[in-house]
Amino acid sequence: MLADELAELEGPARAAVVQAIKTAREHGDLSENFEYHAAKNEQGLLEARIRTLRARLDNAVLVDESQLNAGEVGIGSIVEIHDEDGTHMEIEISSVMGARSVSPESPLGRALVGRAVGETVEVDAPRGSWRAKILSIRHA
Repeated sequence: MLADELAELEGPARAAVVQAIKTAREHGDLSENFEYHAAKNEQGLLEARIRTLRARLDNAVLVDESQLNAGEVGIGSIVEIHDEDGTHMEIEISSVMGARSVSPESPLGRALVGRAVGETVEVDAPRGSWRAKILSIRHA
């Protein structure tokens, strides 16, 4: 997934941006050339995304599923919790951050890792402590 996106961005997408900049330069005065500025802005966004993906991949840790305890939260687990305010959340414990994921080193990650379904955990967060009950655990 991430490697495929990175390959696309570093290959065809980067080449397309370079070509767009080259074409825009040929239109003359760069100070008033909207196409040039738009292409340079797109290049900056592309390079930022490439750096983000590269960092995620460089810091990723492969988890051997045979080493995971089936009934415990670990890296790669998808955990459904219910907090004391009645909010249901489904999160993934992951070092490769994405939507609905938390780091195992975060307050919530530390509270959940090693725990089992039915347990109530105390999350010591910077904005105050709160409690949540683990409803289910599955592995991605």
